[in-house]
Amino acid sequence: VEETELLQKLYDLLTAKEFQTRLEGVALLLELCKRNPRVISNNIVQIFDYFVLRICDYNKKVKQQALEALALMIPILKSGLNPVLVRLVEAVTNNLNSKHAGIYAA
Repeated sequence: VEETELLQKLYDLLTAKEFQTRLEGVALLLELCKRNPRVISNNIVQIFDYFVLRICDYNKKVKQQALEALALMIPILKSGLNPVLVRLVEAVTNNLNSKHAGIYAA
């Protein structure tokens, strides 16, 4: 039950209208990934349905934080990312031509 509530909170934050709240969602995902990567791996498809949207977010701050968080999550989740790898590569590739230095660097 606690895990379900935590995941629902994560989904709500990642899909919020206000960019500051979406930033909180990205930060929470990274924190959960560090604290309990098994929970993230077990729910990877559902979580990354929402997280991929943040990698493509219209707000530059959200997009940059999501890309930076992804870079930190990859070594933690490793093969747990396999089910969402194609979607992640597509989302990251779409940011390679960004004119925003922070997004391009991330």
